[in-house]
Amino acid sequence: MRYIPPSNLRGHDLAPLLAARGHDPEWIQLNDFDPHSPQNVARYTYLENAAKIPFHYRSAVPSLPPLRAWIDTLVASALEWQAERGGPIASIINGPSLLLLGVTGVGKTFEAYGAMRELSVSGVYGEWAVTTAADLYAALRPRHGVDSEAEFRRYRGARLLLIDDLGAERKPTEFTEEINFRLINWRYENHLPTLMTSNVEPKDLAVRLGDRVISRLAEMCERVPMKGNDRRRSAA
Repeated sequence: MRYIPPSNLRGHDLAPLLAARGHDPEWIQLNDFDPHSPQNVARYTYLENAAKIPFHYRSAVPSLPPLRAWIDTLVASALEWQAERGGPIASIINGPSLLLLGVTGVGKTFEAYGAMRELSVSGVYGEWAVTTAADLYAALRPRHGVDSEAEFRRYRGARLLLIDDLGAERKPTEFTEEINFRLINWRYENHLPTLMTSNVEPKDLAVRLGDRVISRLAEMCERVPMKGNDRRRSAA
């Protein structure tokens, strides 16, 4: 793993994320020149994942207890995996998934990106792939000069995957149903941590995603309901 100078993280507003992990703001700035130290792993991982976070969510911090418990579980699993195998760094290999449910604008995406940021500074390595469901389908539609299967494998096998607005398409097609099943089934069978958001009512999810997907989601992830009003309209 490449060594990252501490100064590279100035101005990223990491204090609340580090506090949640039990560290003071200077923890991540330890200059020990060790590429395998938890601090350098945190710097490396955060910078790698920060480039995938939209500007609007650059300071997101998670607040939901189930989301923090999910982060703790993934960190503990990575540390246990490292201890068993004597690896130089702790890496996220397997773990549970989470589905955030709530109306549009309640803060699901903010919480999801907050979790991505906090997990990135935990001192364990985990590379994220990030997409909305709509962008995923658009990226995977067959077209000239693009290897759609290679693109699909990038999302399918990601160590950590964030899918925003799952089930947003009101009229599922055979194509979207196939993508949903292949993606969720692979991650279900391989216990790959997946963080999903959806503003679809639970009773309508089966219609949007199909019974096979819903069955796997029920086993692989905890459902976290979020209540409230549309914050975007309130702010406006």
